[in-house]
Amino acid sequence: MDFRQMTHHLSRRGFLATSAAAAAFATMPVFARAQAAEPLLLRATTRTLDIDGRAATVMGLIGPDGRLGLALDPDQRFAVRLENQLDVETLIHWHGQIPPNAQDGIPNLPMPPLAAGESRDYDFAPLAGTHWMHSHIPTQELGMLAAPLIVRRAEDLASDRQEVVMFLHDFSFTSPEEVMEQITSGMAMQGMDHGAMSAMGGMRMDGSMSGMDHGAMAQSEPMTADLNDYNFDAYLANDRTLTDPEVVQVEPGGRVLLRVINAAAATTFWIETGTAPARLVAVDGHPVQPLPGHRFGAAMAQRLDIEIDLPGGGAFPVLALREGAVERTGIVLASKGAQVEMLAATAQRAAPAFDLKLEQEGLLRATMPLADRPADRKQMVMLGGQMQPYVWTIDGRVWSEHQPVPAVSGERVELMFHNMSSMGHPMHLHGHVFQVVEINGVRFAGALRDTVYVPPMAAVTVALDAGEAARWMLHCHQMPHLASGMMTEFAVTVG
Repeated sequence: MDFRQMTHHLSRRGFLATSAAAAAFATMPVFARAQAAEPLLLRATTRTLDIDGRAATVMGLIGPDGRLGLALDPDQRFAVRLENQLDVETLIHWHGQIPPNAQDGIPNLPMPPLAAGESRDYDFAPLAGTHWMHSHIPTQELGMLAAPLIVRRAEDLASDRQEVVMFLHDFSFTSPEEVMEQITSGMAMQGMDHGAMSAMGGMRMDGSMSGMDHGAMAQSEPMTADLNDYNFDAYLANDRTLTDPEVVQVEPGGRVLLRVINAAAATTFWIETGTAPARLVAVDGHPVQPLPGHRFGAAMAQRLDIEIDLPGGGAFPVLALREGAVERTGIVLASKGAQVEMLAATAQRAAPAFDLKLEQEGLLRATMPLADRPADRKQMVMLGGQMQPYVWTIDGRVWSEHQPVPAVSGERVELMFHNMSSMGHPMHLHGHVFQVVEINGVRFAGALRDTVYVPPMAAVTVALDAGEAARWMLHCHQMPHLASGMMTEFAVTVG
């Protein structure tokens, strides 16, 4: 079916996103709370996608209803049985959640991975909001072993708005192992336009601090930035490209809560909502004071909740633009009977680099910030690395040589990230929620997050209250960076 001649059918594959039997996952069901005796089954498995007419085998996390991901009721426990139906070992991290450390999902820290055919039960009280789950093995995340994890609040159920999930991926027909090899060997660099930015030039990229005036980082000389280090074959929204996007049926003049999850392994996106009035109302699952706009950015692993007020009937594309490039993907919100035009998978001009001056981050304010208290401990965390040889470090060290970042349970800790490299780094801390409190020397009470983007040659400080005494991973969520060693641990001890 031609999208331009569409009537009551919502796509060429016949998806009706609002149907209870839909195969798409833009609208996710809520599983009943009356399931205390039996955990929800979550299967790590393979699945086949049609990507621009070509079959592709990828991984996925399939919930009890046969669809990708999980959605939980308010106050429902995360009681899940993870079953490994792959032919390789795996383990899943519940991104944005604060489970007991033993359930955090890092292979051998402390639990071993699940062998093929094995299962394991998980049980904890989840944090509400837009979250996700994924393998912590970089090649498996490249292979799309990930899914949405939505935990609804009571006000979500009471609100007169339709929830829509947009789950973003980057995809290659080349095997994840070969993609990683091409990136880390430098082969993927050939012929790429890595972009430019305003930042500090003439500096060491290894995280050295010698002679630095950190308060002046934003007023420095220009240098070249590396925005993207791999050209993927496709960029997906809910498993589909713009040649055949998911079309979600919406009510004319209705309100939509769009839950955007950037599950890409190595791509940052701008989200464009078009002409309909929109506002950002939460990041990483945590509410913020509404920020109106039509373009919002999401680095790898970050999430955005965007409220959109539809002006009436019609078709309303929501696009995800690859930063510094022309590629794009997205979904279409359409009222019944609306005509949906074909959309090109490439734009006429490249999207800008992502929030190099952290303008978006600097505007965000948490609706429920951390309690005001002085920091008991301040720790600088230097982010470094280089493209050739492809090595990325924290405090000048790769994971095999890492030096833990110490803390005592209950302490108010400030982590001061200083990025001394030519690439941005989405920094994720396991087992904690932090608040952004300083950007390039300017203090403010920003958003609550679990993943903060630190642009090249920028400084970002976050505050948190150290939690369970355990080893919690702290790492860059750009998977090739993680694979090359850009990880350390936040080592919390008992006071």
